[in-house]
Amino acid sequence: MNPALRKLVRKGPPRTGDVDRFVADTVFPLVDGTDVTFVYRGNADEVNLRCWIAGLNTAQPLQQLAGTNLWAITMELPERSRMEYKFEVVRGGKRELVLDPLNPVLAHDPFGANSVCQGHRYVQPDWTEHDDETRQGSIEVIDVESKAFRERRAIRVYMPARFRKNRRYPLLVVHDGRDYLRYAALKTVLDNLIHRLEIPQIIVAMTDSPDRLKEYAGNDAHAAFLASDLLPLMADRFPLIDESHARGIMGASFGGVASLHAAWRHPDLFGCLLLQSGSFAFSDFGAHQRGPVFDPVVRFMNEFREDPGQPGEKIYMSCGVYESLIYENRTLVPRLQARGVNVKFEEARDAHNWENWRDRLRNGLSWLFPGPVWMVYE
Repeated sequence: MNPALRKLVRKGPPRTGDVDRFVADTVFPLVDGTDVTFVYRGNADEVNLRCWIAGLNTAQPLQQLAGTNLWAITMELPERSRMEYKFEVVRGGKRELVLDPLNPVLAHDPFGANSVCQGHRYVQPDWTEHDDETRQGSIEVIDVESKAFRERRAIRVYMPARFRKNRRYPLLVVHDGRDYLRYAALKTVLDNLIHRLEIPQIIVAMTDSPDRLKEYAGNDAHAAFLASDLLPLMADRFPLIDESHARGIMGASFGGVASLHAAWRHPDLFGCLLLQSGSFAFSDFGAHQRGPVFDPVVRFMNEFREDPGQPGEKIYMSCGVYESLIYENRTLVPRLQARGVNVKFEEARDAHNWENWRDRLRNGLSWLFPGPVWMVYE
């Protein structure tokens, strides 16, 4: 039991006022080195901790402290870990997933919000937060007439604060651009890294898909949209460096698959790839176990693993050790390296979520597109 909880109940069931003071004076969850104690306060028949860590039973039962309405569980969490969770509260046979009422730290994603446990020595990077001294870039929305999809599509284009038409800039194409902006602080990160000279001034084209599970799953029409519709428009509208080493493509989860597929289908187009927790499912033999939505991904990845070619000059990959995709990401690295691709792979003590991907952006972007600071000190 956590020392603070042990002190609370060491003389028997505490009075309500003692519990009130304990709750008011304590930061939850209780982090004691690598031991983390989750606490729920409320009347219930059963309380479970629901967390999304591959290999861990997703329902961890909390124990009620005798004579109180406090429920607790202690688990080991390696330092610098970050974990998203909810409580499953059971009352009268009804189960409800709720945020931790005692923990104000939340992470948001397209499906809602989760409570966040920040393990020992985890700190949110300062370059992910707004800095009043940083010059602010701008974002404009432009339309792309797509022959590949036979429709017009809107994209968001980030331009650095000191954009000038008489200069030439690298280009980065980002899948799920709206979600990177909302949930991974992409604009703030770009502003800060450019201001700190960690990456060069860069133009970023952010795309979104109305059906990402189809279009991002190794889809040739989507690859053609990027190569034949988006890139020519960007080259016509903005002063870009017309060399592959100055063009990058990026995405997370299925967006990572779409990035790798587009670079593979159109070699020499993108010199830099940033792949975060790519959903690189494959089947060496037999059927895969990830459901029908992954069928086209598996077909692409099986073909890619047979003949990877050289989809880029430099590839930065990251994946959380707490997500089920870690194996597939690990196995991809030596296959790419065997083809002469310069690969940097980073594993994080986190899971499949936007703040994991946010926290890796500095390492990925500054390695693929080093700014003056890195050119001097590396």
